Amino acid sequence: MKNEELHIKTIELGPLQTNCYIVVDPNLKKAVVVDPGDEGGRIWRMIQEEGWILEEILITHGHYDHIGGVASLKKASGAEVWIHEIDSEMLENPEKNFSFFMGSSYACQCDGFLKENQTIPVGSSELRVLHTPGHTQGSVSFLGNGFVIVGDTLFNNSVGRTDFPGSSGSVLLDSIRNKLLVLDDTTMVYPGHGPSTTIGDERKGNPFLVGDQPYI
Repeated sequence: MKNEELHIKTIELGPLQTNCYIVVDPNLKKAVVVDPGDEGGRIWRMIQEEGWILEEILITHGHYDHIGGVASLKKASGAEVWIHEIDSEMLENPEKNFSFFMGSSYACQCDGFLKENQTIPVGSSELRVLHTPGHTQGSVSFLGNGFVIVGDTLFNNSVGRTDFPGSSGSVLLDSIRNKLLVLDDTTMVYPGHGPSTTIGDERKGNPFLVGDQPYI
């Protein structure tokens, strides 16, 4: 993985305060947006004000609170939208992404499918795709130099819900243990909701990951 430092801007969006991340190469001013959960116009204005060049829109998983701003941001910017193939139907179907049941109708076509170990250029650096199913079957995380953006797979002192259709507690824990906890303890973790944390802190203190077999 390329070692150039990327900067991360966090924006809390929508009624569930979903974390949207703008990942930027500060030298080339090229950026990707991860999980524009709402207010696509607000995200686009911020990008324009900063003079950043938006290259891609990346989605960790297809639930409505992570995709609500995708269509408007795509329309404004012309950037391509990428999601794992398994979750692509959720992006396109308001019933499957649950927005229909919340009184909205979020739907957007993707432009490409994310795959395990795929690299996403961000200026002179890159993100690597980790397939981390469990919360949804197509959940992914994005690994950068010293950080990982994990969607709703792992939280500060918690883990993602597994009571949705297609979710699995055992699969989620396998993803966390085999894809995330193998990273260096100093790796910053940027979750889909709530404050950031580190791999080391979660390894040592997350109640779902330490002690006896956890229940989720």
